[in-house]
Amino acid sequence: MTLQNVTLVSDRRRISLSIELADSWWSRFKGLMLQKSLPEGQGLYLKKTNSIHMCFMRFPIDAIFFDTHGQVIKIAQNLSPWTGISISLKAKDCLEMKAGEAERLGIVVGMKIYGD
Repeated sequence: MTLQNVTLVSDRRRISLSIELADSWWSRFKGLMLQKSLPEGQGLYLKKTNSIHMCFMRFPIDAIFFDTHGQVIKIAQNLSPWTGISISLKAKDCLEMKAGEAERLGIVVGMKIYGD
């Protein structure tokens, strides 16, 4: 897995994360399916998607949706394997992290994402 560093920024907080970029059809389709877990502070950034499913997932996740300006517009927390689905029609990208990471890190709607 090739990790890239990104920062989520608000007027009160800066959060540094390591992400794997999923920017092809196959990498978005595969996503986190069949993985056992993710470490804290790491995630999978799905480019060009506004919905996710939890089929073939082995652990719950948080999904953070971004608009075309890189701003957080929705946070779906604790999506369960096999039963969870989340959609944000205005989203352009989605960051998947293990369940509880959005709250633990203090990620909130309105933050913007910046890459290195």
